[in-house]
Amino acid sequence: MQTYILKTSLLHNKKIIREIEVLRNTSLYRLAKEIVGAYNFYFDHCFGFFNKIGENSYLDASEKYELFTDLIEEGENLEPTGAGSVKKTKVFEVWKKIKDKMLFLFDYGDNWQFVVELKAFGESDKQKKYPRILKKVGRAPQQYGRY
Repeated sequence: MQTYILKTSLLHNKKIIREIEVLRNTSLYRLAKEIVGAYNFYFDHCFGFFNKIGENSYLDASEKYELFTDLIEEGENLEPTGAGSVKKTKVFEVWKKIKDKMLFLFDYGDNWQFVVELKAFGESDKQKKYPRILKKVGRAPQQYGRY
C-alpha cells in the first residue's frame, strides 16, 4: 500500500521538524494524533486542518476539516463550522501531490500551528508499523510551558 511522508514544522519555528510516514488511507484524526505525539504534546484539545497557512488566515480557508464537525455528528451542541470530518477524511483525499501543504491547528486556545507538507510517496513494508516517525529535528516546545 502507498504511504505518505509528511514533513511537519511549527509555523513560527521552521527549525523544529518532525517527518511522519502514514498509510494513504489514514484518517486526519489519526494523523493529528501522530503529529501531536511527535511533539510530545497531550492529545487533549480540538483541532483542524486548513488550506490557508498563516497566523489567522485559516479563518478564510476554502478547504477545512475540524474535529468540531465530528463532535456535532456525535451529538454535541456546537455551532457548525462548515468544515469536513477529520474522522472520515483520509490523507490521500487532502494531499494530492508533492509539496501540497495544510495548516494543522491544535488547541484553539493556545493556538499551536503546524505546517504539514507532503514530502514524498512511499510503499508500505510489512515489517514496519504505521504511522511512524522518520525524523526529529530540534527540541519540541513545552505544550503548557512552566507554571
